[in-house]
Amino acid sequence: MTTERPLRVAVIGAGPAGTYASDILSKSGLDVSIDIIERLPAPFGLVRYGVAPDHPRIKQIIVALANVLGRGDIRLLANVNIGTDLTLEDLRAHYDAVIFATGAFKDSDLNIPGIDLEGSFGAADFVSWFDGHPDVPRTWPLEAKEVAVLGVGNVALDVARVLAKHPKDIAVTEIPQNVYEGLAASPVTDVHVFGRRGPAQVKFSPLELRELGHVPDVDIVVYPETDYEFDEASMEVAENNKQQKQVVKTLTDYAMKDPGTASRRIHLHFLQSPHEVLGEDGKVVGIRMERTELQGDGNVKGTGEFIDYPVQAVYRAVGYYGTEIDGVPFDHSRGTIANEGGRVVDGGDVVPGFYTTGWIKRGPVGLIGHTKSDAQETIANLVEDAPRLYAESQAGAQQLSPDNVLHLLKERGVDVVQWHDWEILDAHELALGEADGRERVKVVPREEMTDIALKRK
Repeated sequence: MTTERPLRVAVIGAGPAGTYASDILSKSGLDVSIDIIERLPAPFGLVRYGVAPDHPRIKQIIVALANVLGRGDIRLLANVNIGTDLTLEDLRAHYDAVIFATGAFKDSDLNIPGIDLEGSFGAADFVSWFDGHPDVPRTWPLEAKEVAVLGVGNVALDVARVLAKHPKDIAVTEIPQNVYEGLAASPVTDVHVFGRRGPAQVKFSPLELRELGHVPDVDIVVYPETDYEFDEASMEVAENNKQQKQVVKTLTDYAMKDPGTASRRIHLHFLQSPHEVLGEDGKVVGIRMERTELQGDGNVKGTGEFIDYPVQAVYRAVGYYGTEIDGVPFDHSRGTIANEGGRVVDGGDVVPGFYTTGWIKRGPVGLIGHTKSDAQETIANLVEDAPRLYAESQAGAQQLSPDNVLHLLKERGVDVVQWHDWEILDAHELALGEADGRERVKVVPREEMTDIALKRK
């Protein structure tokens, strides 16, 4: 296909989904000009702001993303918010196609009585706080001695581990100083993690679960007499699924251990479903759980037997939910942008030029490998649509110059952070870490991040 100019594509979101989509598109054979537009002053999305700071292994994904963004053929426009700094009308005027890769960073709701009491939190909000997200408050109310964490995925493990870990053991990570000070003042002694189904159905990754047992002065407590049951389907999963087999083995090892003498404990409970958050004077004072029983197929039903646990804080780690973008069709039942194969749809009709990928496309499940598969499907459909996209945009070809978007943002007073600006901020954070004997210390306030990146500080 011969054209007089590159296909102009905007990718909204500089996390793994948006970066992988841009990388795949850049290698598709199309003549393309790609801008990744990110609302925060820093790229990398949930890898920077959604992975626990004591997991540097996972954060090595940032190295791969940086290699893509630093090549020079994909332009980063960070600190730009869609809806205010740039509208959907602006995107249509300046790009042939838009790929929404905005992810899912809000906590899913849990509709039980008392969930709105003071001391009840979403796990995603807490993760954003200890990861130094610029849009969350600098302080966190860490006043509870006993805490409940609802959910049995890796986010639940991250929350439980960070809460229970002694501050000196997390001080070596990249956490900001305000986070260290908050954790150092926490009186926590016991963190209870609850799963509605059995041990064979948990979503922990084997490595993260094993690492939990190596946290200094923190005991892992499992209750084999009451919580550790398997039905026929559970046994089949535990024997035939390699990952779940490792998880069950690790849980069994924990269950077989004698009670420890650590000053803090993480309790892993199974076959218990949250029924009500108990409160007094508007504050959390406990959690009421209903015992469940396996039904032979790995599913459970309630037994009508209830157990009250004294806790002063509750964290729900029951999943993420996508954020709706005004003017973009949204599937409220799934928390995703409505789409078919990555093409955005409205009532079944394809919205010309709009695409989506990542968690905002498929929902908040799966790992990085799934994100790449998502991107490949979406980009394949965009490439297939390219002749039509060119044809429909030819009348406005002059406006599709890459410089025009920057001129527009400058006119609106937007402090755009590009890749070379991010490199300045990145070097600053690394220097802060070196001075403090750590790899990195994050800069938290948005204004300070922007000032450093743009050499105003």
